[in-house]
Amino acid sequence: MGPKNELESDAEAEGGQQGGVQSVERALTVLEILAREGHAGVSEIAEEMGIHKSTVSRLMGSLVSRDMVHQNSDRGKYQLGFGILRLASSIPGRLSLVREARPVLESLALEYKETVNLAVLRSNYAVNVDQAMGPSTLATYDWVGSLTPLHATSSGKILLAALSADERDRILKETGLTARTSRTVTSRKELDKQLHEAAANGYAVVREEFEIGLNAVAVPVFNHQGVVIGAISISGPAFRFDPEKTPGLLESLKQAGLKVSTNMGYTRH
Repeated sequence: MGPKNELESDAEAEGGQQGGVQSVERALTVLEILAREGHAGVSEIAEEMGIHKSTVSRLMGSLVSRDMVHQNSDRGKYQLGFGILRLASSIPGRLSLVREARPVLESLALEYKETVNLAVLRSNYAVNVDQAMGPSTLATYDWVGSLTPLHATSSGKILLAALSADERDRILKETGLTARTSRTVTSRKELDKQLHEAAANGYAVVREEFEIGLNAVAVPVFNHQGVVIGAISISGPAFRFDPEKTPGLLESLKQAGLKVSTNMGYTRH
């Protein structure tokens, strides 16, 4: 048999299987530190993890041998290696937002018995790309593929709130603030106030702004870079559905958004 690698030797020194698990956890922590900091030295890593520098050196040796970590010859600091990219590239077809969100949408629709949609920003509109309907949902309209105005829908407001000021200005100048109903927000000042509140609160509500008799609430979905890539909304008839008065709804919706975001690689700091 060939020589044991450093992780295996470290595992034996720390006591068999338990030590092996500990070594794996430590190796993953090292990778997370390097991902966060960009580069770090043995002393810095050892101090943050609260372990001896010799243990970190052994871990780094093993990670370097697998090309997971690369040592900068100029400064002696370590950074993530190309082996990480090889692992990431093996994820089939990139993560699909629709695929990852589907079971979450169905769960929400079942729990609250209303229509749940997933929307993304496309060509100045919120485009619904998937939908789940509760067992007793009165509405039967299929929103998938529909282009809806950003300023008049809950998903649209979430998507607008995530944009830079310049990009938001460009879109709203091109689309205008057309009144879909008598309750649609057509004042830019009022819309900006609502978008600020949506960003601060983590959700946006519309009450009969897109369609009379229809209320909705939406939360953002983030990608691995913390960028908003979509919105999950729940909508229902105004006579029975008030998002901010439905017990547990806002928290469940936020957790659903976070779950899909996590599946897309998002890490909350």
